[in-house]
Amino acid sequence: MFGQWGVFFRGFLEHPKMVGSIIPSSRFTIEKMLAPVEWDKCRLFVEYGPGVGTFCQPVLDRMRRDGTLIVIDTNPLYIDYLRKTITDDRFHAVLGSAAEVEEIVAAHGFEQADYVLSGLPFSTLPDGVAPAIAEATHRVLRPGGAFLVYQFTARARDYMAPHFRRIDSGFEWLNVLPCKLFWGWKSA
Repeated sequence: MFGQWGVFFRGFLEHPKMVGSIIPSSRFTIEKMLAPVEWDKCRLFVEYGPGVGTFCQPVLDRMRRDGTLIVIDTNPLYIDYLRKTITDDRFHAVLGSAAEVEEIVAAHGFEQADYVLSGLPFSTLPDGVAPAIAEATHRVLRPGGAFLVYQFTARARDYMAPHFRRIDSGFEWLNVLPCKLFWGWKSA
């Protein structure tokens, strides 16, 4: 009834602990988060918790023509919405858990991802899920690839630290709420 905003808000109301915010990320957060990506070398970009696709079109706009974007969400409302609204043949929306990223990537014919983006609320995920996601993400990334994370707290960094020696950080004030940004790089 209310388009993208209505779908996003409904998803938040139904699963508040699984949706990081009551409104989508700002364009400033999107720009800053994606800035370090080497798009000419990116064959596979994965996103956890895409919601209504706030990052999807900006990723597709930057991605090479033979690249692939796989988004993974546990909420069928969001997956159905994305499948209906994004028609780019490089785009694949998967209903599943980010902890299953290796199986999902393999099912799409890839061995590794170049970048993985996450806005999942690590601090409110069920026990054991956040560490499992961080570990699986490290395994699925190619050497030199990165785990891109935006959060309202620094908790995600705690889950990333055991797997990523280098974690760059930033902050974006122009977002509701302002958010912390992390880029965990897999050693080459």
